[in-house]
Amino acid sequence: MSFTVAIVGRPNVGKSTLFNRLVGRKLALVDDTAGVTRDRRLADASIGDLHFQVVDTAGFDEAGPQTLAGRMQAQTEAAIAQADVILFLVDALAGIVPDDHAFATLLRKSGKPVIAVANKAERDRDGAGTYEAYQLGFGEPVPISAEHGQGTADLYEALVEASGAMAVEPEETEADFPQDTEDDPYETDPDRPLKIAIVGRPNVGKSTLINRMVGDERLLTGPEAGITRDSIAVDWQWEGRTIRLFDTAGMRRKARVREKLEKLSVSDGLRAVRFAEVVIVVFDATAPFEKQDLQIADLVIREGRAPVIALNKWDLITDRAGTMEELREKADRLLPQIKGLKLVPISGKDGFGLDRLMTAVIQVHDAWNRRVPTARLNRWLEIVQTRHPPPAVAGRRIRFKYATQAKTRPPTFVVACSRPEALPTSYTRYMMNSLREEFDLDATPLRLHLRKGANPYAGRRRNT
Repeated sequence: MSFTVAIVGRPNVGKSTLFNRLVGRKLALVDDTAGVTRDRRLADASIGDLHFQVVDTAGFDEAGPQTLAGRMQAQTEAAIAQADVILFLVDALAGIVPDDHAFATLLRKSGKPVIAVANKAERDRDGAGTYEAYQLGFGEPVPISAEHGQGTADLYEALVEASGAMAVEPEETEADFPQDTEDDPYETDPDRPLKIAIVGRPNVGKSTLINRMVGDERLLTGPEAGITRDSIAVDWQWEGRTIRLFDTAGMRRKARVREKLEKLSVSDGLRAVRFAEVVIVVFDATAPFEKQDLQIADLVIREGRAPVIALNKWDLITDRAGTMEELREKADRLLPQIKGLKLVPISGKDGFGLDRLMTAVIQVHDAWNRRVPTARLNRWLEIVQTRHPPPAVAGRRIRFKYATQAKTRPPTFVVACSRPEALPTSYTRYMMNSLREEFDLDATPLRLHLRKGANPYAGRRRNT
């Protein structure tokens, strides 16, 4: 059997630290600042042979429903409603405070099994803070240290008792992000979800777009810039295909990012880009192609991910045909790294254009995975040379020998020639454009490497 555990408590009691401890990876951002976590994050977790799903939540802080704190509280209440067991964290060092009592009243109304957990117990020398947790009314508190991993055996026993679970073998699980390795982490596997990262400047509507896609207020949104901090994974089904969407923090210019917490958020977003397959770069259609937009798109291309530009807030555009023509011209001029870049007008607010957006995503993903047979590549190489022979440099003509595709994701080609260092950049660009046209590789990054072909006579002794 499997069950879901929600970690709840007031701000800065160590919820995200415990979350990372249970999942075995540093998925959630952790900082001494109170209120780092805002959205709820779900991941597979385990203690020994007990396997379950765990949800990290925002710190509970009573506030009006229209405020940011109030919307964070609504996300926490949604996590409580969906959980089977609740871990109620308190700070053993600080002891019980009035906010803990207010939270305890809410948890009792939920009717869910609640385990009181006294975190930071390694510094609670006499155990006074742990004993104070008895007054919350949830039985014997479990003293732990999420930072140092102490007390997990007691937490295991409490979870087994509260959930009625026996120790079970894990079902097939999958990390939110694969671990860093030298190999490509995305070998073709039809059962893997298609991973899509949503990136862009602050307040362009990334979280709103994901909420509209999945049909649920899954992520925290609002008029304030910079609401999202963690990269949150949301699973979704689109036309029978499993999709995993990653919401990311807004990326400002590096010179403006000074606070440690924002640096952590941006770093988490960059990691999402690195391990995504397709990256939707969200532009504000009312102010598109700003310098930061171009830098984000260039980063995606340099990382070799398949990009799609989503022109959000299209509902605010009046002259749509003229604006679209102007934006296509700007894309060709300002982002020449990729020919045929997909630009899709959308509105995350009312759902306009989402089907076209996903159609574009599938198209660029297919091109990103495309493999060209070696025989076709070498026929192409002959045609390229016939149409426009490579130039003679210093009186010596450059000769091509063969071409092959080294890898996909993105398509990477190797061409062997006699003097690769002498081939002009203009001719390399001509070859890249010809590759795109011949094999329908528009809208995806390409890699073309020139190699010096081996001399078949090297090492042989001359006849005398």
